Amino acid sequence: MRLRGAAALAAAALAGSWLLPVQAHADEVRDLQRSILNVLGMDAAWKITKGGGVTVAVVDSGVDPNQADLRGQVTTGPNMLAEIDAGTKPKRLHGTGMASLIAGHGHGAGGGSGIIGIAPQARILAVRAIGEKEDASYARFRTSEQADGAVARGIRYAADHGADVINLSLGKDEEVPDEREAIGYAIGKGVVVVSAAGNDGDEADKLDGDGFAPYSYPASYPGVIAVAATEPGHARAPFSNRNYSVLVSAPGAGLPVASPGGEYFVSDGTSDSSAVVSGVAALIRAKHPKMAPALVAQALIQSTRHGPSGGYDPNVGFGEVHAARALSSADSLAGTEPGAGKAKPAGQRFGTADPGPVEVIPRPVWVRPLIIAIVVVGIGGTVAAVAVAIAFRRRHPRPAGAPPDAPF
Repeated sequence: MRLRGAAALAAAALAGSWLLPVQAHADEVRDLQRSILNVLGMDAAWKITKGGGVTVAVVDSGVDPNQADLRGQVTTGPNMLAEIDAGTKPKRLHGTGMASLIAGHGHGAGGGSGIIGIAPQARILAVRAIGEKEDASYARFRTSEQADGAVARGIRYAADHGADVINLSLGKDEEVPDEREAIGYAIGKGVVVVSAAGNDGDEADKLDGDGFAPYSYPASYPGVIAVAATEPGHARAPFSNRNYSVLVSAPGAGLPVASPGGEYFVSDGTSDSSAVVSGVAALIRAKHPKMAPALVAQALIQSTRHGPSGGYDPNVGFGEVHAARALSSADSLAGTEPGAGKAKPAGQRFGTADPGPVEVIPRPVWVRPLIIAIVVVGIGGTVAAVAVAIAFRRRHPRPAGAPPDAPF
């Protein structure tokens, strides 16, 4: 996630860093969101659902529950870095920004100011599992062995405490077996897992000869919905990782996000895109609470617009998600779920009567001798053909140096 002050949109973004916040009026922030909300088809989607009854776990740097656009919607889970943070207070910048994109409800008259999230009626389960440079404990976070398993513990906690969707706007270049197992555990419990594809796409020293960025984990684990970032115009944002882990993409350049202390930033990053897709997944789960994670992923794929001509490419995956279309796709996929439709009870699927005896069809006695005769004749014909070929070759040898036979 790359941040810029909301009143300094022309300032260059610094990869992986935060700029000093610049105050912006909350209603100006909503205005900045409008074009992105239009791209996602949010007005149509919100006529169907706003995510009520769904919990999205934000396993991140922590979320400020008193931020005006999130107040009343955040349940603060355990701090997986409690020993590392001892005696310090985390800033919770990144996690608050991601939570606002997912479930911000705005504030002020009619909630018309501040950030409106993709699923504004969803609840956030905040689990702190990563540090950020602004934290006083960041140096310890970078060197502590306890931090290595924090994300995995956070995923398992979320899966065991009611999360319908887990957002992982984080990643690293190396696989972590505990994280892989935790993600498998969560998906096995029916939780949709969404993660950022990574922000190394414009770092030439990290790309291979074909321009592919390193695979980022947990985005690259099986079953995870890996999200790339697009910029206005729907093309891949230059910083977004290009590789075959990418499943779908979403706007990730110039997104307003909320921050503790009533401040707002404009942010770039696949972190933001991941949060957007987690919000859309929350809308799907609100409409279809028991939909399997694989079908939620399929609904997202079927919703995409501005996709590559071949149907898929490693830049944007299957294309840019669209919330209203995703809900429509989920409706059609719901009929394919186990138990959906008007299926008969298990005891009646093959008829109500007990199965009768299997009919035995007798084989005439002359069948076996006929089969033997056919086989013998076939073998004899093959032997004769080989003998003729050998005789012909002896009478008509191929001249030395002649090329092998070729089709006419």
